[in-house]
Amino acid sequence: MSVFARLVEHLADLLTPLFHASAAAAAIVLFTALVRLLVHPLSRAAARGRRARAALQPRIDALRVRHARDPERLRRAVLELHARERVSPLSGCLPGLLQLPAFFLLFHLFSSGTIGGEANSLLGHRLFAAPLGGRWSDALADGGVFGPAGVVYLCLFALVAAVATVNYRRACRTTAGQPVPAAGGEQVPKLAAVARLTPFLSFFTLVTVAVVPLAAALYVVTSTAWSAAEQSLLCR
Repeated sequence: MSVFARLVEHLADLLTPLFHASAAAAAIVLFTALVRLLVHPLSRAAARGRRARAALQPRIDALRVRHARDPERLRRAVLELHARERVSPLSGCLPGLLQLPAFFLLFHLFSSGTIGGEANSLLGHRLFAAPLGGRWSDALADGGVFGPAGVVYLCLFALVAAVATVNYRRACRTTAGQPVPAAGGEQVPKLAAVARLTPFLSFFTLVTVAVVPLAAALYVVTSTAWSAAEQSLLCR
């Protein structure tokens, strides 16, 4: 973690002439963008996978009708179809999974009082009036919702809500065009419930931003905004 801390500090030093006291926050945004650039090829592959799975949907529906009374045979037939067409049902998960280590590094880095036995100097950095190692609860205790640090969080919440709304509308369009898996001609209740909840998942980012250190929240906000823009381009 000390190596990662030095990386953030070096980036902050480079950005200080432009961003002054918020240079460390700008360094986190830049670091997030670099991570997203690294996983962009996988995001493109995931988008191709989604289009391929959508193209397979009529054939999967036909298999459901054919094997409506034999769920195990249906499962094998769907897996064989995916394998034959070289379509992975899990390809869309890889970009998100590969970003988790970077998120947890930031989380631990800005939650630790010491690094390598020395005081964690990064905790002194801020985004305007909000400490990067602080949380929303700290901002509420120090000035309230509309205090200097509270306003920083309000801006982040507004940005996350705007991105989540874009993702919600896209998810609604996607799920509307995909029938819920059925068994014996009827919808499976649990899968139907999941399909209804899926468009709302983007709004859980608001909870994440509220409870993690501000540095990790910046990573989440930047990555989520990047994902929304990226998906808009890849889905054209």
